[in-house]
Amino acid sequence: MNSARGMLTLDRLRELVEEGVIDTVLVAMTDMQGRLQGKRCAAEYFVNEVVPHATEACDYLLAVDVDMNTVDGYELSSWEKGYGDFVLRPDLTTLRLLPWHPGTALVLADVERVRGGDVPVSPRQVLRRQLDRLAERGLSAFVGTELEFIVFDDTYEQAWQRGYRELTPANQYNVDYSMLGTGRIEPLLRRIRNEMGSAGMYVESAKGECNPGQHEIAFRYAEALSTCDNHSIYKTGAKEIAAQEGRSLTFMAKYNEREGNSCHIHISLRSADGEPVLAGDGPGGFSPLMTHFLAGQLACLRELTYFFAPNINSYKRFMPGSFAPTAVAWGTDNRTCALRVVGHGQSLRVENRVPGGDVNPYLAVAALVAAGLHGIDNELPLEPEFTGNAYGAEKPTVPANLRDSAQLLAESKVARTAFGDDVVEHYLNAARVELAAFDAAVTDWERIRGFERL
Repeated sequence: MNSARGMLTLDRLRELVEEGVIDTVLVAMTDMQGRLQGKRCAAEYFVNEVVPHATEACDYLLAVDVDMNTVDGYELSSWEKGYGDFVLRPDLTTLRLLPWHPGTALVLADVERVRGGDVPVSPRQVLRRQLDRLAERGLSAFVGTELEFIVFDDTYEQAWQRGYRELTPANQYNVDYSMLGTGRIEPLLRRIRNEMGSAGMYVESAKGECNPGQHEIAFRYAEALSTCDNHSIYKTGAKEIAAQEGRSLTFMAKYNEREGNSCHIHISLRSADGEPVLAGDGPGGFSPLMTHFLAGQLACLRELTYFFAPNINSYKRFMPGSFAPTAVAWGTDNRTCALRVVGHGQSLRVENRVPGGDVNPYLAVAALVAAGLHGIDNELPLEPEFTGNAYGAEKPTVPANLRDSAQLLAESKVARTAFGDDVVEHYLNAARVELAAFDAAVTDWERIRGFERL
């Protein structure tokens, strides 16, 4: 086994398959919406065929909406191109046990073209490209993501049948930091913590949050790609464990009019020899690299917001006094700013508070790296930190809706330079698809206001 509990080497997997302990291996990629998609392979077939030769899947997996509808506008995949296959190439460094399913292991895959070469718009590849750019400068990124979710006593089937309305939250009131409140659903929280730990993740803690039934499980930071891999596996696994316990949970950014589900992302940089490089002798204990890196985050935040807030619902979080940011500002340990600097010395890092629980972690971290490199390469100066309540500041604000965010991305020279036009246009089309679907929808809000009174 690898050093982390639950991680597997290929040799160890072969042993477990021969012993009859493992009979199924999930081969999964992460799609545009941040979901795991793939195949359940018989373990013997995986070892004998998929490992040496890979496997394939329909290329529409990177060209559909959240409902898996085929939609127009993608260069990668379409009816005109025949909806062919691409290759799922297992990354054996991600091979692990999946304890919430008996006899099961999982491996994440990189997406390749059948005739060879990467698929640049694949979220994992988008992040790999930015990490390669960092490595060219002798740097690496370490990241932690903080996902919040709301737990309901209803099953997913019951929630569906009720149109996700009038559900019963697992807690009836604000249980932020409450030991009593977390104790009420500790059997579920404990299963998630322990089984994620047995799937190769380093669990730190669980705590209650503000919205009834809202909780957060925190994991230790790791190298950026590993963190994003773990994030995607955890998100799927938490839902599956909740379903097994007769409950449901949601990571959607804004389930109701109360506090939304955030996904604050912490990022720091290290040198090629593993030494932290953001701390220094400058003001605030910053190194020159830190000042440029943070300045890049500020300069690019609005034009890269799409990668932090990719859905219509994402923007409902951004309300004054909600602990979700509105002002594009930075502050030391200031939760009213979009960018919060925390830690000191070797633990110095930047927390981006814009993303919600619906974020695709690969795209968000890729955007953080691209913004930071823009600041570093251009040696951008850092504006003074903001102190006080940033909600009332005369500062630029996070885009108010997906339409504005997509327009800013379309005009972003930084995004096109960092990601390439093909990646930018692919995700702009995803935004157009989301907007068109929403514009055509008739909502409960409209029915309640207009059915009788208009």
